[in-house]
Amino acid sequence: MLGYAAMNRTLREHDPPRRCNRDMQKATWETKGIEYAAELTAQNMEDLRTILRWNQDHGIGFYRCSSALVPWNSQFELPELPNYEHIREVARECGEIIRDSGMRFSFHPDFWCKLASESASTVERSVESVRHHGRWLDLLGLDRSPRYPINVHIGAHYGDKAATADRFCDVIRDLPPRARDRLVVENDDAESLWSVPELVENVSARVGTPVTFDYHHHSFADRGYTYREAFTMAADTWGDQRPIVHYSEPARLHGDHDANPPDHADTVAAVPAWLRAQADVMIESHGKEASVLQFEPRKHEWHTSPTRR
Repeated sequence: MLGYAAMNRTLREHDPPRRCNRDMQKATWETKGIEYAAELTAQNMEDLRTILRWNQDHGIGFYRCSSALVPWNSQFELPELPNYEHIREVARECGEIIRDSGMRFSFHPDFWCKLASESASTVERSVESVRHHGRWLDLLGLDRSPRYPINVHIGAHYGDKAATADRFCDVIRDLPPRARDRLVVENDDAESLWSVPELVENVSARVGTPVTFDYHHHSFADRGYTYREAFTMAADTWGDQRPIVHYSEPARLHGDHDANPPDHADTVAAVPAWLRAQADVMIESHGKEASVLQFEPRKHEWHTSPTRR
């Protein structure tokens, strides 16, 4: 199956717009606090339900949710939200849609999630981030397995890859099951960083964390392996779960000659048939759901109503 990440542009243009990434700045948190966080979380969760239904109705079986689903969750526990029972009920409905449709559902914490950092405070914040993502997946009622992954990068080598891998594995071992059992690690988009074979050898073989194969990133650190060879190495780390792959095409390939080599294009021309046959593919492009719909048949036209949000 094919998927897209975060924003559904079709629903974002609705009136009112439907999106699940409402967030707030620190100053807003300090003035409006948990009551406003609760309001935004309810809106995000309700619109996530709408997005999931839209995906289901359009034959899209893979979705990556925004990491802004619960704003400022580092400052409170979910049950402390004054509207927690409503949020929990909507989350339960979201989980039912995901399970009943056989959908894949994932998170990808942001660039600042660095579990192998040399900074203790950075590691602490990063650990709390993946813990929160695990709590949200628990709230949705989804299994603690890589079927519903929390996707991270190591993201740096800090001048010593062996020591960095040691720190990363140590942190993973200490994570609670809600995060550890869902964690997957992705190859990077720079020659000096983490390639598929390095992640397989230094992470997956040691702590069992599956490796997400990013097709575009592999071109920057192939270590002499073809795309198919690197994919097979990564796929073997997923055990009995169908592997997940990220696929994008460079913006330069689509005519944007001022783009940096790692930049994604607005769309993709094709997804390799062998990749689709062996994995669930997250298309990473600025075109979002439109990039998927060019390959997946549209089931029926979507409309919103008061009873079907």
